Amino acid sequence: MKLKWLLVPVILLLAISFWPSGGPSLAPLPGSARILAFGDSLTKGVGASPGMDYPAQLQAMSGREVINAGISGETTSQGRERFARVLDETPPDLIILLEGGNDFLRNGNAAQVEANLSAMLAQAQRRDIPVVLIGVPQKSIWLETAPLYGQLAAQYQPLFIEDFLTELLKLSEVKSDAIHLNDEGYRRLAEHLYQRLQQAGSL
Repeated sequence: MKLKWLLVPVILLLAISFWPSGGPSLAPLPGSARILAFGDSLTKGVGASPGMDYPAQLQAMSGREVINAGISGETTSQGRERFARVLDETPPDLIILLEGGNDFLRNGNAAQVEANLSAMLAQAQRRDIPVVLIGVPQKSIWLETAPLYGQLAAQYQPLFIEDFLTELLKLSEVKSDAIHLNDEGYRRLAEHLYQRLQQAGSL
């Protein structure tokens, strides 16, 4: 009986060791795959030198085409309006969704931000396109990822990059101004995305 209870911690430790990490697994992306980077100025690459925005750097790292569909100043309502059209024009194999910062800067309603992002995630789900969702910090004294991203991740099960951008934006050395990254910041974001896609089995 005593031996049985001694074995329990060992079994639990082995189970944890082999438990999958890094979020959901994704289908491998062939060399011809197209990744759509959809979002606002952080996707567009405001603050970066030419060719140093994160989609361009991710393209160089991954060997896959990465389309930069970022629009500086865009809100989630505006993104929701153009999302379907962009998917039609550039049918992607994977979407990276990074949006919400402008809503928070303008004190937008969090419920509406969540509804807009939910509509985009649902649209991608209906088209069977996997999504990488990047959490964005809300407007506060201490930078923290807005809780709505975690709620959306629980509902739609995308590959969720929860706090990396938030932590990056706390570092003055990787920022070009108060809200945008510089070349090094975008490089770190692209590198983290590349590593997470590798862990998920896409690359």
